Amino acid sequence: MDPAETVHNTLISALRTGALPPVRTALSPEQAGLSAPELVGMFQSQILSRQLDRIARKLQGRGEGFYTIGSSGHEGNAALATASRVGDIAFLHYRDAAFQIERARQLPGQTPVWDMLLSFAASAEDPISGGRHKVLGSKVLNIPPQTSTIASHLPKAVGAAFSIGIAGKLGLETPLAEDAVVLCSFGDASANHSTAQGAINCASWAAYQGSPMPIVFLCEDNGIGISTRTPAGWIAASFAHRPALEYIACDGSHLLESYRAARQAIDHARARRSPVFLHMQTTRLYGHAGSDMQASYMAKQEIVQHEARDPLLHGAALLAGLGIMTPSEILAMYEEAEETVARVAEEAIQRPKLTSSAEVMASIVPPRRASPRLNRPATEERAALFAGDETQMDKPQHMARLLSWALADLMLAHPQIVVAGEDVGPKGGVYNVTAKLHARFGSGRVINTLLDEQSILGLGIGFAHNGMLSITEIQFLAYVHNAEDQLRGEAATLSFFSNGQYTNPMIVRVAGLGYQKGFGGHFHNDNSLAIFRDIPGVVLACPSNGRDAVAMLRECVRLALEEQRVVVFVEPIALYMTRDLHQEGDLLWASTYEAPGEASPIPLGSVGCRGTGTDLAIVSYGNGFYLSCQAHKVLEDAHGVSARVIDLRWLAPVDADALLAAVGPCGRVLIVDECRVTGSQSEALMALFAEQAPHIRASRIAAEDSFIPLGRAATLTLPGRDSIVAAALEAVRG
Repeated sequence: MDPAETVHNTLISALRTGALPPVRTALSPEQAGLSAPELVGMFQSQILSRQLDRIARKLQGRGEGFYTIGSSGHEGNAALATASRVGDIAFLHYRDAAFQIERARQLPGQTPVWDMLLSFAASAEDPISGGRHKVLGSKVLNIPPQTSTIASHLPKAVGAAFSIGIAGKLGLETPLAEDAVVLCSFGDASANHSTAQGAINCASWAAYQGSPMPIVFLCEDNGIGISTRTPAGWIAASFAHRPALEYIACDGSHLLESYRAARQAIDHARARRSPVFLHMQTTRLYGHAGSDMQASYMAKQEIVQHEARDPLLHGAALLAGLGIMTPSEILAMYEEAEETVARVAEEAIQRPKLTSSAEVMASIVPPRRASPRLNRPATEERAALFAGDETQMDKPQHMARLLSWALADLMLAHPQIVVAGEDVGPKGGVYNVTAKLHARFGSGRVINTLLDEQSILGLGIGFAHNGMLSITEIQFLAYVHNAEDQLRGEAATLSFFSNGQYTNPMIVRVAGLGYQKGFGGHFHNDNSLAIFRDIPGVVLACPSNGRDAVAMLRECVRLALEEQRVVVFVEPIALYMTRDLHQEGDLLWASTYEAPGEASPIPLGSVGCRGTGTDLAIVSYGNGFYLSCQAHKVLEDAHGVSARVIDLRWLAPVDADALLAAVGPCGRVLIVDECRVTGSQSEALMALFAEQAPHIRASRIAAEDSFIPLGRAATLTLPGRDSIVAAALEAVRG
């Protein structure tokens, strides 16, 4: 028999015969802080969650449902919904259907059963994902959608909690109230993941220093992750004695104890603005999912023991023992829920599905919103901000300094912008790009983080959930790999899986690429951008010079504020301090700073061009564009080749029309790519020219498929001026 039906029949039999388990608590509803109707309502939410699990399996068997990771055995999480407010944003574990159903009771007019069944059936009318995934979530209930996460949602929950205190400090009006609490839940197996460990450590690290961190971590401990056991006592041993982290334990099969613990956790986080680890013992009924046959790795007696801890059995025993409901009344409630869910399911599976790729992709790019009101600082205010730099601002400067001034102007104009990352504070960053920002704007807007890229990116996502815009910094491109799922699996998917209802606009500044002299090896000279380029919806910018960097950063802020985009802004380290192009002192790669309103904008997709020659178009970006400009002079002076050099600037999405127009009448194109032959931008560009401009003869020069070594050998695998000249001559002469 299907394990779900075994559990179902056991409950039915116990209610019919009155053979319910003994009540193992002397706690009364009044002592727990609940009224009898509230207790019954919570239990009814648990019943609806259970019946949804059962129907999900039946729908899958008919080919009408597509998700069977259920909540059965975890229904105790309803207690946290009862204890919290709708205003407390909740990032949920995928076994938390009872939480969402119970929270829906707090708002009139909600239809959680209908909503979840539309999700089960992958209907285009699913109110949260629009048929893109079975996810828990609701905009009106303040539950952002989560997919099948391995605790990857914890960093952004920590970021959201941290943002509440920062918003209060700055006097900003944000979606999360000043006394709001952030909730996030996860399983005991996920607690071992580096993402969970890092997020909880980050919350403790911040709280230990006195930073407000109003968050409740709900660990639903069922003792197993698919088939891998969690050692007995492991969660308590791991989390009960963390610094600045309150630990509270409860048994999720007992409604009153669960509620009392949840109430205690919420009250602690709300009043003290500090993190709580709520450890709820649960049981996993049926196995991990519909396809998981737990009898293959679990003894029959152990399965029976798990089934004996069914929260519905113990909830029924409690209600009957307190005289609130009779077993027959509970059975009638259970059967009525079964009939309701079955009837609604038949209607839900008939609703429309997504039928085209355009419909599927419609929510990858978020909907535009009205631009927030711009703070136009008075002339005196801006003059005071740059008082220490006024003598330098009319002189040519390198990229790092220009970016620093651009950041200051942006922060002055947009009070909701915060800059965050390791060493961005008083030090000004490793390359001095955030110099003086801390002195100008204070620690509430220039935030020194701990060394954990997952937490840094999570902070950015969480701040966006609270209506703020983060410009986070990752010190080196290679360090992104420690945290890339925060971009790929969390930031970039939110609009997609919420049908555009939720967005997390953010800007991630990344120092990277090759050619850095003097230190590093491959960790500081990483020449691969592939991890960004294949994430749908993410904007990837890469300026090659200071003037462009300023204009492009301003466009990135516009993209985030108006178009709600996730933006990665890659800054070539080797060009940070570069002033000269052909010879020392020519200052051809330095620029004066153009204040807001003075510079020509560089919209998303627009390309740059130097030269008007038609013999050859050299297409590049970043360091490659700089080297190609050097090669351009050699080609013209020494070889009589009339060329033009195109700067892509925006690597994702590439505006094919703009690029083809820039190439213009040139019959030959040379692509210069500082990233590796395999997986680089040049591969995509070669395909673009082959498919959309077959009359153009395209070739490429790219870095070797190698890591970058230390010292003088650092550039041996990379394109250089002379190798570009050689490749260009070969392209022109055929």
